[in-house]
Amino acid sequence: MQRFVEAHNRHGELAETLGFRLGGGRGKILFQLRNGPATLGQLAEANGVDAPYATLIVDKLEAHGLVERRPHPDDRRRKLVTLTAAGHEAIATANAILLRPPPAMSTLEGDDLEQLTALLTRLLDADAADRDRAGR
Repeated sequence: MQRFVEAHNRHGELAETLGFRLGGGRGKILFQLRNGPATLGQLAEANGVDAPYATLIVDKLEAHGLVERRPHPDDRRRKLVTLTAAGHEAIATANAILLRPPPAMSTLEGDDLEQLTALLTRLLDADAADRDRAGR
């Protein structure tokens, strides 16, 4: 299974298409901003990092034109991080690349695909239960 996953890793294709890598937490924060603007503190907390590291990540996303900082409407000392049009485009591009199934998936017939889906769903459910027990 590991060999299959590694053989179909799309991070290189994504980096080539976007012109940069989404590693170092940048991808997680970029995708979190799909749900709307967030403060640096909220982003830090959601990702389990400290505020200076969240700031560094946002700085890199901002340098690529994917996010911008705006004044918080209720507290001018804080900033809201929001996606730019380029940020929305980067997310759409990432989704198109990362959510495309590997060509080998087309070799599975209906019953096999249903069985694979059921197994993967069980694994995801077990993983979620483990995270809930661990309090993450």
